[in-house]
Amino acid sequence: MNIRELKNANDFEVYLNSVNSQYIKVAITDIDGVLRGKYMHRDKFLKATASGFGFCDVIFGWDSNDDLYELRKKDEKKIFTGWHTGYPDAEVRIIPESARDIPFEKNTPIVLSELSNEDLCPRTILRNVLSKLQSLGYKSKSAFEYEFFLFKESPSSIREKEFKDLNNFTPGMYGYSVLRNSVHSDLYHQLLDMCMSMDMSLEGLHTETGPGVLEAAIMVDAALIAADKATLFKTFTKVLAQRNDLVATFMAKWSELYPGQSGHIHTSLLDLNDKAIFASESEDNLPEEMLFFIGGLQKYMREFSVMYAPTVNSYTRLCPGAWAPINMTWGIENRTTAFRIIKGGPSSQRIENRLGGADANPYLALSATLGAGLLGIEERTLPSEPIVGGAYNISVPREQQVPRNLGEASDLFYKSKAARKLFGELFVDHFSDTRNWEYTQYQRQRQLLENDKITTWELSRYFEII
Repeated sequence: MNIRELKNANDFEVYLNSVNSQYIKVAITDIDGVLRGKYMHRDKFLKATASGFGFCDVIFGWDSNDDLYELRKKDEKKIFTGWHTGYPDAEVRIIPESARDIPFEKNTPIVLSELSNEDLCPRTILRNVLSKLQSLGYKSKSAFEYEFFLFKESPSSIREKEFKDLNNFTPGMYGYSVLRNSVHSDLYHQLLDMCMSMDMSLEGLHTETGPGVLEAAIMVDAALIAADKATLFKTFTKVLAQRNDLVATFMAKWSELYPGQSGHIHTSLLDLNDKAIFASESEDNLPEEMLFFIGGLQKYMREFSVMYAPTVNSYTRLCPGAWAPINMTWGIENRTTAFRIIKGGPSSQRIENRLGGADANPYLALSATLGAGLLGIEERTLPSEPIVGGAYNISVPREQQVPRNLGEASDLFYKSKAARKLFGELFVDHFSDTRNWEYTQYQRQRQLLENDKITTWELSRYFEII
């Protein structure tokens, strides 16, 4: 029996018997996109698959550093969890169809789960957006691509060095290097093989510009499954690196010397009969729905920016001349704009959202992208004229500029009527509060920190975990 075809507890029991598996790794994605989980005995797991289980709700009540949030103290009833609730168990459901074997853990599958509270869990936020998209007669295929740096370090050594003078995996600026990927082919093939065995195969893998930086493009799939794959890819790339005495970082920008690490999202729409909506009937014109989708991205992605740029460090990446956008412009095959139109046949014509960094929660970044696009379709919002040439030096109104920092972005999200319509009051309140917490923590430390644009506080907070 193929583990990727399991649908329920009965299927799992047959599978676990066939491979003599006694323990299963169960994981849930927290608000920051970090996989939190534990090993679960098969007997408890089978019961949980049938009827759910309890998981301490503190995973939605602390930050990526395991510090408890102190949110809205004047009105504790509006806080999802805290000392005032006693941090009880939250109801969680197993997602059988997400199961994968872990290639380096014999007979120990990993299975994703989600919070039963659909108004808060990142995975169910995306599912809710997809349901709204379906109500308009559409579904989405999506794909993520990530840049990440590798270092000849350990989790201990990077902290001992205070994230300074780290040993890069390879030296020099060697983008698209056949030399580098041939010399280190063993590691490349370990990554390629792991991704294939865990059903998150890569479409491409190559070096990027910078010492020891790689870019991986995950193959396209249905939107929810694509976000599952992206979440697993980030975690298990870090795992594989550390098993090879390396450390991988997905933080948005770890050094001012090099471009930041992106988390681009490619997306297209289909109708409910699988007809490609973004396919052009002629080479000169884009389909009306595609233009409306772009219009929605231009109109709403500034308000939704905390969903694709969720950390203090995210905004150091969004700067001129560093392969990252600084405004909500669009263009055909233009890598200086936020939204790049990639022209092709029915199966490949799509929109690339280039705003997100590698530090974003995949579920939330894709929710923002599809949510803004569907609002554009609903409201028949036409975009501005496409940009030809560089988009860094053009003048755009403030509402089409990326926010200056996480504090501004969080405030925009909290006040966004569109965000509340799409994602719900509880999620907007909770997520904007958590981002305010993140920004406040940074501000408290800032006067004690060095004058570098990227501080040791950011590196310590995001380097390994995000």
